[in-house]
Amino acid sequence: MTTTSVEHASFTIERRFKASPERVFGAFADPGAHDRWFVKADNWPVAEYSHDFRVGGREAGRFSQDGKTFYFNETVYLDIVENRRVISAYTMAKDDRPISASIATVELVPEGSGTRVVFTEQAAFLDGLDQVEYRRSGWEQLIRALAAELGEKADAA
Repeated sequence: MTTTSVEHASFTIERRFKASPERVFGAFADPGAHDRWFVKADNWPVAEYSHDFRVGGREAGRFSQDGKTFYFNETVYLDIVENRRVISAYTMAKDDRPISASIATVELVPEGSGTRVVFTEQAAFLDGLDQVEYRRSGWEQLIRALAAELGEKADAA
């Protein structure tokens, strides 16, 4: 019999950008920009990817660093408020085995002419196959890639 477990965890990452909320939101909504900072940021070969950025829309990807082990991401967009908020639910699997299920919220808070991005993830990590430290580290890398997409460095909150 296989032992199962669930670790519930959440984390928040905040960064301030010089870019306006409209520009930051555009990096999520525009397929080309999203592809550059989100899909290809870690330089893993992309086997499959689709992105339908709208409420009820789905995003799905299959990635492999070594061509042997594949990671799958399936996302549904639950709420999108232009230039202010994106909420999604997503699952991840390693090969055919689920490793996590999450709710992710991206808040874009205007600060002067810039934007404070507040990313919060609430997750269930399954069977010890993923951990909050790995996920947080992954999102910190993605936010750095978002900064590069916007042509700037992100200042720590």
